[in-house]
Amino acid sequence: MLRSFLRTEAGSTSVLLVATVLALLWANSPWGDTYEAFWHTPVGLSFGDAQLSLDLRHWVNDGLMTLFFFLIGLEVSYEVRLGQLRDRRLIAVPAVAAFGGMLVPAAVYLLFNAGGPGAGGWGVPIATDTAFVLGVLAVVGARCPEPLRAFLLTLAIVDDVLAIMIIAIFYTAELSVPALIIAALVLAAIVTLRWLKIWRAPAYIVLGFALWLATLESGVHPTLVGIALGMLVFVYAPTDHKLLLAGEAVQGFTVAPSAAAAREAARRVQRAVSVNERLQLRLHPWSSYVIVPVFALANAGVRLDGETLSAAVTSPIAIGVALGLLVGKFAGIALGTWLPLRLKWGILPGNLVWGQVLGGAAVSGIGFTVALFIVDLAFDDPALHDQAKIGILAGSLLSAALGWVIFRLAWNRGGVCAPPDAEPSQDLPKTLAVPVGRGDHVRGPASAKVTIVEYADFECPYCGRLQPILEEVLRQNPDVRMVFRHFPLRTLHPRAAPAAIVAEAAADQGRFWEMHDILYSNQRFLTDADLERYAAQLGVEPWADVPRHVARIAVDEESGQASGVRGTPTLFINGVRYEGSHDLDSITRAVEDLRRAT
Repeated sequence: MLRSFLRTEAGSTSVLLVATVLALLWANSPWGDTYEAFWHTPVGLSFGDAQLSLDLRHWVNDGLMTLFFFLIGLEVSYEVRLGQLRDRRLIAVPAVAAFGGMLVPAAVYLLFNAGGPGAGGWGVPIATDTAFVLGVLAVVGARCPEPLRAFLLTLAIVDDVLAIMIIAIFYTAELSVPALIIAALVLAAIVTLRWLKIWRAPAYIVLGFALWLATLESGVHPTLVGIALGMLVFVYAPTDHKLLLAGEAVQGFTVAPSAAAAREAARRVQRAVSVNERLQLRLHPWSSYVIVPVFALANAGVRLDGETLSAAVTSPIAIGVALGLLVGKFAGIALGTWLPLRLKWGILPGNLVWGQVLGGAAVSGIGFTVALFIVDLAFDDPALHDQAKIGILAGSLLSAALGWVIFRLAWNRGGVCAPPDAEPSQDLPKTLAVPVGRGDHVRGPASAKVTIVEYADFECPYCGRLQPILEEVLRQNPDVRMVFRHFPLRTLHPRAAPAAIVAEAAADQGRFWEMHDILYSNQRFLTDADLERYAAQLGVEPWADVPRHVARIAVDEESGQASGVRGTPTLFINGVRYEGSHDLDSITRAVEDLRRAT
């Protein structure tokens, strides 16, 4: 899910950038007057005597953007239940960093605007634009390891939730109590349907639209409906029963292909995945490639003539926004990262170093979508609108440039679970720092001419794909032995460390390799209950001596770090780092070359 999200958001950055440029060109063209005229065109719906009329910009900002925030709600719901936000240790640092990244920019802005006409715009520089940030990180490439992307995505999720709360509390106009009561009743009806496990899409669509209308009339910004509904969408991990039914249906189709069998297989496979994930898959492209770019086209247009620019240069609003994004975001996230680490509230993901974190803090100053959104809520004066937008553009460009410079100066990758060709070659140790010894887990003859040492993670999918290949290498080559060493990537794979502990418990009974094979055959099912079931199958007590097993795993990790291991799987063949492809032919060829050499 995380990889899919990253690819979608980063890939859509170019579309968002084109929409922004088009808005600026349109607003500054000889036909610039038509920009505002077009977006103020009234469009309405009528139901008998009842009418709902908004201009095009408000249909985009209040309507389409509700779907954008709905997706944020889906993402939050997924991450809280199944993703990175389950583990307090993993979210403590990015969550506090997100708080810092909002408080400090607001304070910087208010240094220039407290008590002035622009004081209400303090919320403009507080939010990070996830799409633009991930787009910049994609350009940075290998200098930004995946754990940093995961760290910044978690930060962005917390940032979005906080921004929504700020909009609800501080940027709500006069409230209509009757409309609020109606909205609360409709929301209660939706919660009741969910509690009764009634999953009829038309019912939710009708009630969702009614909730949006009631919220629009209440004075509360209707985009709040989006995140609330998104967080209510049911999410679950596939159960063994559903996976079994899906597998049987697919098998039935392969045995007797037919339209009916294909439909049943598709239905069973679809039901194995939660509604939350299916909606994300369907709506992310629409949000990334249509809704957000249209929002940018409707809101990013600002005249950049001499008069406007000269006013912005001396405007406390433009200066406050720009410095809030550039300086405030950088300082707030850096301080918010340092503090929980200092107090031992959490850990940094992977093997991240401060240079990478500071680069991520800098690019987080790219504020666009939510910043423009809050501009529309904070200011009524068109002149103040333009000044704030110029501040957003200037601060975002400078933040991107600062992040690029920091990444150029602080190139040091972190731990990565990735295919072998995902990263370019690095200046890392080429030899195994700790020779194979008595404490290692060895499969194969002690007199083997060739020894393959694998640093691996039981939850890493690339490690899982490599296992049958290594088994085939051992089968074809009786004079080759295999050594397994633990290197759990705790941030990317939170179940890897418990799985390693259970494998060590099995090793106490001389059954390490049996547990090794069970774990790799069941990578999707590594909860504590699953691990206890696997241990029971082998007659192993999984949690009998956890401190000793943790210390044993740490020995492997330290040897891997000393050997320059930065991700999984990493192989050493006869003590030398293997840098070829992880396929049967390539590994077999490397083994044969070493056999001939010895």
